[in-house]
Amino acid sequence: MAKGKAPASKGGNDDWRERFLDALSRTSNVAASARAAKMDVSTVYKARQSESEFARRWFAALCDGYDAMEMDLLHRLRAGTVESSEAKRKRKYDNASAMRLLVAHRTTVGKIRAMRDQEDEQAALDSINAKLDMMRDRMQAANRLQDVAGAKDEEQNSNKDRSDDA
Repeated sequence: MAKGKAPASKGGNDDWRERFLDALSRTSNVAASARAAKMDVSTVYKARQSESEFARRWFAALCDGYDAMEMDLLHRLRAGTVESSEAKRKRKYDNASAMRLLVAHRTTVGKIRAMRDQEDEQAALDSINAKLDMMRDRMQAANRLQDVAGAKDEEQNSNKDRSDDA
């Protein structure tokens, strides 16, 4: 096996997709997410290309990952970092690379957010239209009841007039 490559999964087990997407939303790193899912990177790219729902969820996970990265970066920039030598050995942040990555993917994330907003807007419009349809149906039913009641009143008045004439 080549260094850095995870073995391709055997069989038709789909749970790798969930592991991959979960890792992708945490890391925004396709190769690391493929390793976490125990899949070859080429396999996950092929699945994205051939499965529209997986591709949609992939981009949503990436968007979530970039949102988290942006929040982490903002926190580090606002709160600063601990300057002790021990803390530096434990973890080193590469803010410049994080900024470059965010800028490089800004267009992709913007498109994903726009698609989400469009879906939310369409769902709201669909909900409003369904409520309007329900209201229209109720009004039509009420009007039919009024028409029936009015016809009965006219019939009763007509019958009363005939009985009064007789």
